[in-house]
Amino acid sequence: MRFSYKSALATALVALVAASPALAGDPIRKIELFTRPQAAQPQEFQSVQLIAQEWRKLGLDVQVKAMPWEQMSDVVWYQRDKWDTTAWQMVGRPERSDPDEIVYNLFHSSTAEKGYNFIGYVNPEYDAVVEAQRVEIDPAKRKELIFKAQELLAADQPNMMLVHPKSTFAYDKTVWKPESVVNQSGIGIRNTWTFMALEPAGEKRDIIVNSGDNVQAINPLYISGGVDSWVFELIYDRLARVGPDGLPKPWAAESFEFTDAKTVEVKLRPGMMWHDGQPVTVEDVKFSYEAVVSGEAPMYAPFASNVESIEIVDDATLVFKLKKPAASFVTSSLAKINLIPKHVWEPILEDLKTKETNAESHQEDKPIGSGPFKFERWLTNEEIVLSANKDHFNAPKADRWILRIVPNVEAALGMLRSGEINFMGEFTGDPQVLIAAAEQDGDLEVVSTVDMGFRYIAFNERRAPFDDPAFRNALSRAVDRQLIVKAAFKGFAEPSNSVVSPALEFWHDPAVVSGLTTGQDVARKMLEEAGYTLEDGKLHYPGDKKEELAAQ
Repeated sequence: MRFSYKSALATALVALVAASPALAGDPIRKIELFTRPQAAQPQEFQSVQLIAQEWRKLGLDVQVKAMPWEQMSDVVWYQRDKWDTTAWQMVGRPERSDPDEIVYNLFHSSTAEKGYNFIGYVNPEYDAVVEAQRVEIDPAKRKELIFKAQELLAADQPNMMLVHPKSTFAYDKTVWKPESVVNQSGIGIRNTWTFMALEPAGEKRDIIVNSGDNVQAINPLYISGGVDSWVFELIYDRLARVGPDGLPKPWAAESFEFTDAKTVEVKLRPGMMWHDGQPVTVEDVKFSYEAVVSGEAPMYAPFASNVESIEIVDDATLVFKLKKPAASFVTSSLAKINLIPKHVWEPILEDLKTKETNAESHQEDKPIGSGPFKFERWLTNEEIVLSANKDHFNAPKADRWILRIVPNVEAALGMLRSGEINFMGEFTGDPQVLIAAAEQDGDLEVVSTVDMGFRYIAFNERRAPFDDPAFRNALSRAVDRQLIVKAAFKGFAEPSNSVVSPALEFWHDPAVVSGLTTGQDVARKMLEEAGYTLEDGKLHYPGDKKEELAAQ
């Protein structure tokens, strides 16, 4: 066999390259991590501090940036290419007891431009799975698809799931009869059913609730935040409501019935009135659904996009024709879309067609719904006052519902103990402090419930390096979820790696949580295998990749 100098040289070069360290790209720029301030959201703020600490150990320069909720929400939602990563939460709304809203709207590529998929996650395989679960009527087969969706998200880590909190609430049992408080599955006792059912134990008849976050909007066509939803769920009715047991029940609809896989007949409850005295009609119902798919309400559009047509049969009956069979239609559409008065909103929407803004930016001077409470006043940064709609078919037993904006957690607890508020609708401090206060005072009742909502870190996949699943995985695995549970949430949370809460036992896949291995060694190995290098304590991109955003 003849000796080949060229062949030997090539072999030597291959061996040399294999033995050499990976080619280093540019150092990764400073990463901004958003959070709300410590005084307003101490659990979130402390979680972010712990996470930033672990990320820095990987060689990242992480800047924690605290900002008020209104500012953070505006940047993240409306300036989708201008941020890196942010703490975020999905609250436990009743209609989320069906996983469709979360697995579809939060991650399907069709909602990335303007909808819930603000992180810009795109995965065709995932799209196909969550589209399939929407039309699968068989619960067992649909469960398999929901499990598959959770597995794909666990593999891709488009978000870094943190915890499902144990929502801890308290109320003054000398003001409200304990037997009238409703503990809703996956939600807790702060819910619409409780606010309608609370029965006074004495002369005080106003429900006075606190919130650390300001209300951004009271708009039936815009889901502007968790606290905002407390308000509009009381002002506006829906055809169905998710009951305390997590199952949808007729509400403004006297009944609903699937006459075939793609046809739903709805009977409107008779005698309903808008808060301005006008009757609620089937025309209003049809208009409400058409409004959300008109292009003026992109956030709500996915919840009615499967409706092919709505036929008015008579003064009480409508027939919904669906484009495809929809297993979650009652929960995700009938129990989701707010009913709005056509005589109020039709001219508003017509006017908006001539402007650059849409219905999500519109704020009525006096919101008009048909719900169990009527709007009275809104003092920005201070309070919102609603009065009981005594003519409602499920009229509240209280006289008024008053929301007080109290950004400081300790101040809110002090107000509960002094009687300035009588229902703690939000407590983000150490639940043990709340329990101790109840034991000392004797007039407070504390209730904790595992939430169907969740806290997480959102990665902006529109921007490198967060467009790399390996990088996201490494950041996620660098942080022990038990550390977040114990240090930030004082044990009042369940560690998470799935958007489907363990509170939704049928749909939750426990394997994606138990299968999450964490630790600095795990994270470093993933980065190394993906080609990232550590030089002088700073993490560099793989290969010859350049940092395109360093100057921003």
